[in-house]
Amino acid sequence: MRAFRWCVLAGLMLAAVDLRAACTWPVWEQFKQDYISEGGRVIDPSDARKITTSEGQSYALFFALAANDPKAFDLLLTWTRDNLAQGDLQQHLPAWLWGQKGKETWTVLDANSASDADIWIAWSLLEAGRLWKKPNYTSMGKALLKRIASEEVVKVPGLGSMLLPGKIGFAETDAWRFNPSYLPPQFAHYFTRFGAPWTALRETNQRLLLETAPKGFSPDWVQYRKNKGWQLNQAASLVGSYDAIRVYLWVGMMNDNDPQKARLLARFQPMATVTTKQGVPPEKVDVASGKRTGKGPVGFSASLLPFIQNRDAQAVQRQRVADNFPDNNAYYSYVLTLFGQGWDQHRFRFTAKGELIPDWGQECASSH
Repeated sequence: MRAFRWCVLAGLMLAAVDLRAACTWPVWEQFKQDYISEGGRVIDPSDARKITTSEGQSYALFFALAANDPKAFDLLLTWTRDNLAQGDLQQHLPAWLWGQKGKETWTVLDANSASDADIWIAWSLLEAGRLWKKPNYTSMGKALLKRIASEEVVKVPGLGSMLLPGKIGFAETDAWRFNPSYLPPQFAHYFTRFGAPWTALRETNQRLLLETAPKGFSPDWVQYRKNKGWQLNQAASLVGSYDAIRVYLWVGMMNDNDPQKARLLARFQPMATVTTKQGVPPEKVDVASGKRTGKGPVGFSASLLPFIQNRDAQAVQRQRVADNFPDNNAYYSYVLTLFGQGWDQHRFRFTAKGELIPDWGQECASSH
């Protein structure tokens, strides 16, 4: 009888261990160890100044939410608020760059904002408020979203409301610069629940994505001129590379029932075709001609896991990620891999309205 009870107890202990394993995201745990300080700062070690960007903080907030890791979320949020937003995310857009200045000083290195990070932070706060039932996160997210609308959204003649890449330096009298990867379409949809300007932005963002990719490849940056439209044949060729890779990632992660997804997949099909043919995504693409150069790093392959629709071609990229996983000195490739591989492993999904569907499981959810 004692032996039987011991077996039952051992079985229960094993089940608990299995449950614990099912509730953790090993790659996220490793990221925290390699890239996040005890105080909640995401460090990019590739820069000598050991920089932190608002982008890094915003992505980590998303991963903490997807992993059901409220402790990490709160640490990241507190550090972001105190160091990038002068102690108040409701009153200040976060500065985009922080790091070492001189030998002794750690401070904001560039106070301008980065709207992609601001968007991810606002969305993550709103969804954390909903999923974790934290009204303070919800109110902070709403206040930040209002600030984005008033400080980073502009009306462009011939286009309408558009999201500028940052508060300063992207708008002239008759010309505006945009980054197609800055507003994920599922978030553009999500924010329409808050009315103007987001209802208009969802449509203009779709135009930005579709109209700036004549050969099916998105640019990192693009200019729009009054009465002249998109400047797609500039003397300096438009390149799609380290920023643009996120466009395919966001589109791939859209819910299949989002009415915008099919057109976007069709427009960007050439990126899937080229990657399938080469076995690896190109590092750079000339947007006007479609000419490709170089092999993208492993994070590019991870980014295309949600995007590539052909299962055999997807398997090739999945294997490349498994064989060449980013190390502790490849911040950007690592975050792209957390997104792409995390989605591929069904750790999270988005609804057609852009809400998060986390894969917490009831047991995991109740353990917090």
